[in-house]
Amino acid sequence: MNIIKLILGAIGLVFVGMLLLWALGWIGTLLSWVFWLGLIGVIGYGGYRLFRKAENKALGGDPYGGIGTGDINMSWDEYDKKYLHK
Repeated sequence: MNIIKLILGAIGLVFVGMLLLWALGWIGTLLSWVFWLGLIGVIGYGGYRLFRKAENKALGGDPYGGIGTGDINMSWDEYDKKYLHK
């Protein structure tokens, strides 16, 4: 009876070890995917920033230059009548 308990215990330890290695493999795989996707994202974002910088330099304009410059020549009441209540 004692030998059966030892054999079952050893088999249980082998299966628990395999389960732990399987879980570590999944965690390693997920971390690997996160790393590579993050690296691709950083490269893409850096390229986009360089592209926007070159485009703004070539076109000679700030894309947000017209915001807040006071180019709207109507009051809120005129805007409300003209656009919101059609």
